[in-house]
Amino acid sequence: MIRLQNLTLQRGPQRLLEDAELTLHAGHKAGLIGANGAGKSSLFALLRGELHPDSGDCLLPADWRIAHMRQEVDTLERLAVDYVLDGDLRLRQVQRDLAAAEAAHDGEALARLHAELDSADGYTADARARKLLAGLGFTNEQMDRQVGDFSGGWRMRLNLAQALMCPSDLLLLDEPTNHLDLDAIIWLEEWLKSYPGTLLLISHDRDFLDEVVDHVAHVDQRKLVLYRGGYTSFERARAERLAQQQQAYEKQQAQRAHMESYIARFKAQATKARQAQSRIKALERMEELSAAHVDSPFDFVFRESSKISSPLIDLSDARLGYGEKTVLEKVKLQLTPGARIGLLGPNGAGKSTLIKNLAGELEPLAGRLTRGENTVVGYFAQHQLDSLDAKASPLLHLQRLAPTEREQTLRDFLGGFDFRGARIDEPVLNFSGGEKARLALALIAWERPNLLLLDEPTNHLDLEMRLALTMALQEFSGAVLVVSHDRHLLKSTTDNFYLVADGKVEEFDGDLEDYARWLVEYRQRNAPVSTTLANPDKTDKKAQRQAAAALRQQLAPHKREADKLEAELGKLHEKLAKVDASLGDSDLYEPARKNELRDLLAEQARLKVREGELEEAWMQALETLESMQAELESLS
Repeated sequence: MIRLQNLTLQRGPQRLLEDAELTLHAGHKAGLIGANGAGKSSLFALLRGELHPDSGDCLLPADWRIAHMRQEVDTLERLAVDYVLDGDLRLRQVQRDLAAAEAAHDGEALARLHAELDSADGYTADARARKLLAGLGFTNEQMDRQVGDFSGGWRMRLNLAQALMCPSDLLLLDEPTNHLDLDAIIWLEEWLKSYPGTLLLISHDRDFLDEVVDHVAHVDQRKLVLYRGGYTSFERARAERLAQQQQAYEKQQAQRAHMESYIARFKAQATKARQAQSRIKALERMEELSAAHVDSPFDFVFRESSKISSPLIDLSDARLGYGEKTVLEKVKLQLTPGARIGLLGPNGAGKSTLIKNLAGELEPLAGRLTRGENTVVGYFAQHQLDSLDAKASPLLHLQRLAPTEREQTLRDFLGGFDFRGARIDEPVLNFSGGEKARLALALIAWERPNLLLLDEPTNHLDLEMRLALTMALQEFSGAVLVVSHDRHLLKSTTDNFYLVADGKVEEFDGDLEDYARWLVEYRQRNAPVSTTLANPDKTDKKAQRQAAAALRQQLAPHKREADKLEAELGKLHEKLAKVDASLGDSDLYEPARKNELRDLLAEQARLKVREGELEEAWMQALETLESMQAELESLS
């Protein structure tokens, strides 16, 4: 187990942890969360032996093998697959010893080393490395390219694959999803669920944490508090610990009252009816603000345009791509006020190409793209962070957009994005990726857009800023089209999904769970034909038939269990819908009904916990079924 006792950790003048306690048992999968600068990465360095406690103890088994995701790449000439294989240090040592024994014609050493190679699964290592790379989005051709040929984000994927390749008892992953798209994240979730060792994970992706971890360790006020369950359970448990719970509740009720007042005033007016409908949808999507986030430093909205066109953008029979290369064909997409669209699709299918055309950064190769007279686009993409003026401060950036506005108004606005004090006047040069992303979003929010085109807006953002962005998008009455690997953002801010795949853009009839299943089928359809390492002449056909028969017998009870879980999940969704409907009654929030409100919120929380348990069990049952069916097919 990992045990921290009375641990104090200091970096320079800053004390990160003070008399902190934590116990993690072998096999636990824990998320490590906390504000930026709270000491999460320093704690990882402590566990790796790179730092030492200022006082107290950091205890873990001496024989544990520790793997971690490096943040730098120093061997640019290595082939990608060889770079990943380098993660298995024991394997590489055995291979070097084998080469030396062969050169020395040492038969005794060769026999011993071949046995060691077999025990290290050395004969399947190349295939395992390529499987990891494929799961993380690499093509067969890319696997045999040099590391130096890849961009920074893809090099981080290689570092992740290298960490997963390393046999380990403790796996430390610091923001592994930062450079992944949604399909790679879903693959990584499944890999980590089956990881047999102890996992400690730093992540700002709440759905990823919910899927993977069974505990959450929160760094707060220089202490470590361990919570059972995933991130959603942590939010609920922490909310119960905070004295400001009522304050957070009252703040959200004020937001709801403001939106309801707007709806009541303008719902009957023809000129405002569409905007009122957008507010109704936003109210339906509005989350119950957990008191776990009452101390969030972020509080902002997207300033909205007073004029609007319909449609905002009309793309008809378009061919999209770059130069002679066509990426998407016969694209038809119309964005109207109030549209809420999430783009789904495999890596490289053309999602960013579509957004760039809609934003005007690219022109269609053929077809027609028409923008409304009053369309104001707010476009966010990662490459825009590099276009910020490195020598200018956040305040100067905003002053350039609003030269006649009062400085205090601009300072107050930037404060909602947590640019306060001296930081608001510092040049962007030394800002982190998260700070640059917050500034880019602030500049977009100021410009009064009526159409937001967001390409991975949550990259580098911490959990609190992601929540604030989600809330701001829920209140935004304009149109939104978003590409994101953050499933919580997609579920909370979009109404429809479009699938970008196989050169087409089509409406997707399903939710994110359906998309996860679609991805499995897509990978199977596009997987290269694999070759088996086994010698077919030595295959025992009789044993294969017996194994297949045994598998068929085992399939039936697993199928019944999956069906049972699906039915139970359906009934639970009906109960949740009734509770949600009751909570939508505005009279329920009268002081006289506070006990009824408390009971309903408790019932909602209980049902959501059960929902998470059932969904996890159902997905595991489906995964087991798919695995058994695939094995059965391989034996046929």
